[in-house]
Amino acid sequence: MSLVSLDQALAHLRSDTGDEDDLITLYLGAAEQSVVDYLNRQVFADQAAMDAAVTAGTAGDHPMVTNKAVKAAVLMTLGHLYANREQVAVGVSVAEMPFGPRSLLRPHRIFPGF
Repeated sequence: MSLVSLDQALAHLRSDTGDEDDLITLYLGAAEQSVVDYLNRQVFADQAAMDAAVTAGTAGDHPMVTNKAVKAAVLMTLGHLYANREQVAVGVSVAEMPFGPRSLLRPHRIFPGF
């Protein structure tokens, strides 16, 4: 899929190439899958990839080419996975950001039944 490059992910996380690349690649894949699942549609890195999938009959309903909002949502989700590596956090104060990934993705989401 690769909607966001590893270099973009590393820059977002303010991390250098190195020991955590495999972990970051795993989290990046999970973040991309989470975004695509929320959108309820296939998302392609570029027009050529989408055209190829349409021709092959694998694009599904309502395919789209990624955009800046989708990429930002992937990066925000990646940041959350990277910073919060466990199910629970003890002794920390948290607040959900008002313009999180879902706010970025909502205009592009296909709701079930449409």
